[in-house]
Amino acid sequence: MEFDALILSRLQFAFTIAFHIIFPSFTIGLASYLAVLEGLWLVTKNETFKSLYLFWVKIFAISFGMGVVSGVVMSYQLGTNWSVFSAVSGPVLGPLFAFEVLAAFFLEASFLGVMLFGWKKVGPGLHFASTVLVALGTLMSAFWIISANSWMQSPSGYAGSVEEGLVAVDWFQVIFSPTFPERLAHMVLAAYLTTALVVAAASAWRLLKDPAEPESGIALKMAIGMLAIVAPLQLLVGDLSGKDVLRHQPAKLAAIEAFWETRTEQPFHIAAWPDREIEGNRWELSIPKVGSLITAGAVDAEVQGLHAFAPEDRPPVAIVFWSFRVMVGLGLAMIGLGLWGAYLVWRGRVERSTLFLRSAIAMGPAGFVAVIAGWIVAEVGRQPYVIYGLLRTEDAVSPIGAGAVSASLLAFLVVYAIVFSVGALYILRLLAEGPVAGAHEAPPSERRPPGWALAAAPRNPGDPEGPKEES
Repeated sequence: MEFDALILSRLQFAFTIAFHIIFPSFTIGLASYLAVLEGLWLVTKNETFKSLYLFWVKIFAISFGMGVVSGVVMSYQLGTNWSVFSAVSGPVLGPLFAFEVLAAFFLEASFLGVMLFGWKKVGPGLHFASTVLVALGTLMSAFWIISANSWMQSPSGYAGSVEEGLVAVDWFQVIFSPTFPERLAHMVLAAYLTTALVVAAASAWRLLKDPAEPESGIALKMAIGMLAIVAPLQLLVGDLSGKDVLRHQPAKLAAIEAFWETRTEQPFHIAAWPDREIEGNRWELSIPKVGSLITAGAVDAEVQGLHAFAPEDRPPVAIVFWSFRVMVGLGLAMIGLGLWGAYLVWRGRVERSTLFLRSAIAMGPAGFVAVIAGWIVAEVGRQPYVIYGLLRTEDAVSPIGAGAVSASLLAFLVVYAIVFSVGALYILRLLAEGPVAGAHEAPPSERRPPGWALAAAPRNPGDPEGPKEES
């Protein structure tokens, strides 16, 4: 493979967005979790909810900051590496990105300071409102970003051509493109599941050390409740999203399922080795007829295979096929973990089930892996187009040399390895300490050095050295 400017630009964007998507997928769910915690504290006056809030808001602040930094890099790449794409789609996508910054990011950033530093400076009602507005801002960010991406997946409401430039003629159709509702729901639910898994893993870690820790016990039960409800719902939403792919991107659907021939009663390939050179699967483990049922809703439904499309219009098959199975497999594991945890909560044994706690810890990163795998399915499966059916990826790249792109890619690799490794390690350290260590920590102005009480104690008139410390 020749590493020209196109390949290097795609690798660079894939690398930076894979890092970036980790943080929004976590902070979207975590912001809503913080709003729930503070609301429960205001209603019940249970200090455990306050302790959990004060702990997780620190994790949120660090993750939010790293998400902002990684997001800035991505926006620059649209101009440096993908200037043709920006010029062609700017009149349509530019306002969507602007709304994301003005209506969503500013809302998050404006009230984040109140969340972090206003606990003792504003009233509880205003502080809770700030938390809710930050959570709303994260959801609005997801709305606009998924809207822009969904338009790239199934463009609508536009006029013009790639040569002349595209313009919006119906903003409602641009914003609410055909695949947008299901994709937005799929992303938001994925964010909630990602947060629930991290909370469950951190709480399980603490409960292995101290099964009686109330904060971790409550947090684990809340995470289990989210998994038990949202994970099955995500399966249904994912199925609806798959039906959209069948209607609007049949080549992607064929790659997801490794269908090569157009036929009825398509099999469902549990595992396979797709090979573009032989235009078929070298081997496959399949269930007959189930493929048509899952993808089209009927066993006798005809589903197009990759042979129905010209070779240059087919997406890479193997990476899309296996990424989809990683995502679905982890989703099924989340459903199993949630139902297992719900059963243990019902029996009152969840805090002392060592096997479940270790399983919850092992599943902690699963949400991030599933989100990245889903992104690979969506973006690689759209190839060879950057705007589906309109602008090919090879025609969207900037007129830039491979040397410049490789230099920037190398710089990103080094900087990201240092900065984000330090940030991730610090977050892991905080998670290991748990909500008790520092949840009730006094602000810096009220802290005292060790031994301050002894030094401040009143001295006896006849004892110039003051009171003696007992052995």
